[in-house]
Amino acid sequence: MRKLFPPDLLARDGRFTRVNNADRFNDPRGARGVAGGRPGKKGNNRLTPDLPEAPDAARTLMHGIFVGEIQALEGAGRTCWDFETGKGSDEAPFELKLDMARQCWDEARHCEISVKLSDWMGTELGEFGESAFLYEAACNPDPVLRLTGVNRALEGLAIDVFTTMKDFGDIAGDPVLEFCEDWMLADEVTHVKMGSDWLRRLTADDPERRANALEFQRVVDKLFSFGGLRGETDENPIKLARRFRELAGFTDVEIDDISNVSEEATREAAATGARG
Repeated sequence: MRKLFPPDLLARDGRFTRVNNADRFNDPRGARGVAGGRPGKKGNNRLTPDLPEAPDAARTLMHGIFVGEIQALEGAGRTCWDFETGKGSDEAPFELKLDMARQCWDEARHCEISVKLSDWMGTELGEFGESAFLYEAACNPDPVLRLTGVNRALEGLAIDVFTTMKDFGDIAGDPVLEFCEDWMLADEVTHVKMGSDWLRRLTADDPERRANALEFQRVVDKLFSFGGLRGETDENPIKLARRFRELAGFTDVEIDDISNVSEEATREAAATGARG
């Protein structure tokens, strides 16, 4: 089996349509649509059942979760295979591979839950496009950068999305949605915590490598802010889940930085919109 498998060769059936990441998150039916499709729009854009766009926004987020679980499964599996067992910069300790195997088990279960939950919410698989950015982050040739790009940045985003969807289910009186999101959220906290722990273990004697990994994480976090999609104000459709991030090994300084990155992306998007 080849190593470092490219994203364009991922196996998908005819139901799936590949789109770029910006188009996927700017789909007017999605969470960005709650904000009227206008980056930096002032007001309460939080995803709540009383918004006219809320059903489609919730369904597209659920579909995004589903394809994200597939790619997380693929990415964790690749980490088990792509690296030789060892402690070098291009190797992975055996215990890390065991953690990634455990994550594969979780992600496979999440795929099954997401399929059933999508059906419950009236969504057909492939109804919304799939971007491959999560798997692309899992193709980094440095295992530490994979951990920061996937387990800390993108699985961290999953914590925020699951928390938002769990709250949405609670407010909407949908116990099925609330229970499923709460169940998967617990696993995501574990996945992010594994990334946080391994980042610190693998870079304990290499501060430059740690700094490079955290910078890569910051780049991924900013790309997934999409003009303020995720943040701590009512202008952000997806809520930054501070408490769960703390449980996942993030420091207050790191969480503040993610919040600042989102605010920075919001300002840049608003400025771009004003110029347009």
